[in-house]
Order: sequence, then structure tokens, then C-alpha cells
Amino acid sequence: MLLAVIAACEIGFWVLLAAGMATRYLFRRPKAGMVLLMMVPLVDVVMLVASVVDIHRGSVPSFKHSLAAIFIGVSVAFGHQTLKWADSWAAHKFAGAPRPAKPPKGGRERAQRERAGWFRHLLAYVIGVGIMLVLGLLSGKGYDAALYPAWPWTIVLVIDGFVSFSYGSGDAAKDEQAPRLKQDA
Repeated sequence: MLLAVIAACEIGFWVLLAAGMATRYLFRRPKAGMVLLMMVPLVDVVMLVASVVDIHRGSVPSFKHSLAAIFIGVSVAFGHQTLKWADSWAAHKFAGAPRPAKPPKGGRERAQRERAGWFRHLLAYVIGVGIMLVLGLLSGKGYDAALYPAWPWTIVLVIDGFVSFSYGSGDAAKDEQAPRLKQDA
């Protein structure tokens, strides 16, 4: 049952996002669109409540509870950024707004963007693993199974950190050399 709720919530996130954008830009009802977009976080509340109810009814913490925790963590950490991204593209496509800026390809801006992305990933991780721990404690049956996905996620987070923080070390030197190279030419 919980897996069905998780799937419905994930679909609900995208449906509410699309409905909010369509209402806002296609139907030119910005306030109604904003109401739909403000309902997006309720999807996470539904998923969290469903997980707690499932544990309260006697379920042993398992991968499905971890999956809900991961979705909630990622949604909290990246949800606002996703809404801003969707809004800027919808405004461009349907309301004549300028095309959203492309992400920087290098330099300090790229390094800052990568690091900010890693910090969002870290926030998602802390929230997700925290929910896994709480669900395990609520069950009274331990949290080993619920925490199992945290180990591969930890590895991914560390690799993401190395990659994210590798930007800038060589890019700063390139930024400083670029004006000199142009002057020498």
C-alpha cells in the first residue's frame, strides 16, 4: 500500500506542478496557479503521514520507508529550485519572458553553482536519513533495513562532493590567466 502512495505522490508532484504552470500561464490565472503550486509541498506531507501510519500499524521498516524518506528529502532540498526552473521556462514559452540563462560552463560561477548543488544534496541526505532513523525508532523494531539505502547514498554524496568541489581549483587560475592571454595575443 505504501508503495502505491509513494508512486501517487510522485505523480501528484508533477501533476500539481504542470497544473500550476498551465493555470498560471495558459489560462492566465496567476493566483489560481499559485494556489496549485503552494499545494505541491502537501505531497510530501501525505507521503510522510502514510509512512508513519504504515509503521504505526506494525510494518517493519524497509526499503519502501527509505524510498519515501529519500523522496521527501530530495523534494524539500530541491523542490523550490525545481519550481523556479519550471516557472522560468513556462514564463518563457507561454508568456514571452526572456529565455532562462544557461548554466555557466566554467569559472567561479560554475564552481559556486556546483557547490550550492552539493549543499542541497547534503540537505536532502540529512533530511532523508533523519526520517529513516525516526521511522526506525517509531517502529521499535530497529532501523537497519530502513537505513540500508543510506550507505550507497553516502557514497554518492561523497563522490558528488569531490566532483562539486573540484570545480574552481583550476577554473580560478584559468579566470586569472584569461585576461593575460588576451593581452598577449
